[in-house]
Amino acid sequence: MTRTEIQAIRQSLRQHQSQLASQTSLLQNLFSEDSRRVPAMTLHCGALHVDFSKNLLDPPAFKLLLALAEHSGLDAQRQAMFDGAHVNNTEHRPALHVALRGHKPAMRSEIAEQVSVGLDRMQHFVQQVHSGEWRGDTGQPIRQIINIGIGGSDLGPSMATAALRAFHHHGIKCDFVSNVDPAHLQSHLRKADAGTTLFIVASKSFSTLETLQNARLACEWFKQQGGRDISRHFVAVSSNSQAAQDFGIAAENVFPMWDWVGGRFSLWSAIGLPIALATSMDVFRQLLAGAAHMDRHFLSAPLAGNIPVIMALLSVWYRNYWGCGSQAVLPYAQDLHLFPAFLQQLDMESLGKSTNRQGEPLAEHSGAVIWGSAGTNGQHSFHQLLHQGTDLIPADFIAIKKSPGEGQSLLQHQQLLANCLAQSRALMLGKSEQQAFEELQNSGHEEADARQLARHKRIPGNRPSTVLLLDELNPFNLGSLIALYEHKVFTQGVLWNLNPFDQWGVELGKQLSTPVFNALNDHSMPTDDLDPSTAALIQLCRQQDTHSE
Repeated sequence: MTRTEIQAIRQSLRQHQSQLASQTSLLQNLFSEDSRRVPAMTLHCGALHVDFSKNLLDPPAFKLLLALAEHSGLDAQRQAMFDGAHVNNTEHRPALHVALRGHKPAMRSEIAEQVSVGLDRMQHFVQQVHSGEWRGDTGQPIRQIINIGIGGSDLGPSMATAALRAFHHHGIKCDFVSNVDPAHLQSHLRKADAGTTLFIVASKSFSTLETLQNARLACEWFKQQGGRDISRHFVAVSSNSQAAQDFGIAAENVFPMWDWVGGRFSLWSAIGLPIALATSMDVFRQLLAGAAHMDRHFLSAPLAGNIPVIMALLSVWYRNYWGCGSQAVLPYAQDLHLFPAFLQQLDMESLGKSTNRQGEPLAEHSGAVIWGSAGTNGQHSFHQLLHQGTDLIPADFIAIKKSPGEGQSLLQHQQLLANCLAQSRALMLGKSEQQAFEELQNSGHEEADARQLARHKRIPGNRPSTVLLLDELNPFNLGSLIALYEHKVFTQGVLWNLNPFDQWGVELGKQLSTPVFNALNDHSMPTDDLDPSTAALIQLCRQQDTHSE
């Protein structure tokens, strides 16, 4: 890899983008010029089918993007991650979430045994809870799980648990609490029974402020409700077993985390314990198997047929050469309604960087804003911006071929699929002013009114989208889908030469919150060391505290 070669490829991409952007009906032209565009640009991995054909990409652009991946050293860096090299260079750690789903890294042979033991411990615990062998201190079986975590200790497990609704255990209800605002926890405690509730305190360091505050509040509530034996109602997932024990959690109730797993990549570990409790350990293992299937595809498929690689190349193409500052993720499945929020952390915490691996300023823009919601809700809110806004916003549509049943008729599911496919098609086709004018005239409008209104009804089209189609939403397929986006993010990190596994911006916020909290808690503490704005806001909050006394 040489910087000069990469710069030359990037310059060629800029020139080629300029040529493509001058074509007002580029997408329609690409289809008319190539009758085999759809089969050539649709890739498959197991039950996942990805249609890339409605992207602003012609063969020369694709060739240049593949050259960018090759010259960026993707093959070597991908292998280094799977082998267990310290790809997280700023924290001097490997990033081995792939080992959690069965991959055996060449450089860390002991990890496979650690993972196996961890899974066996989870299996034993889940079986105890589901069978009723594990009982609370009043002798009753566990009926409710409340997972207390934040960030990767919340977003992944809560998303997967919601997505696997059809596989839930009939006797277990699982809730998630993350916000330090006590209203979040209280809303669940009001409906909980202390004798049948189990709390999972999920914190890698067991020092995360929000998680510990909520855990202490839950412990106080448990005791106020007459609870006595914390060991029957509190377990932890942490790499800091001693801190968990100091909190009052029994050593045998602390499930392991390791420093070679990043928080946003951790749902495959014991952080996924609430997923297994809400469903079953068999379901959790199927989730791992699906992710492992995508791991093998990412590791072995040639770049031109590699789904995560192509998705990453498209994201770089739109971010750096089409000026796209955001990307929409639109799952047309209510059970995937938390998927965009999960991807926000996975993508933006990983790629929200401005320096490269060497500590130098990045030469190109990095991560885009990721946003979206479940279809069809978005069609009646932000899709207007996608269709007629001034920004070009690529979209990923995620759809499920098979109806989940349970009250949803085949007709309803077909309507859902029709909306998904039609939205992707509408982004591509748009509507010309002439088309709008003719429609208005045919509906009875006077010519002058029709011409005036047609200007407002013009929709530019030529807006890109990718359609990801799953045969059905089951644990295996969900695992593949999540791993796909993980590997997409890793590949973008390689293409931008940044470290996707650290999050120093997050750490700064945690660091600065301590003196602010101290000043709010102690009115005698001076605020001279703080900036004038923060000091003034603290003073306003102190006045409110005084009035409340």
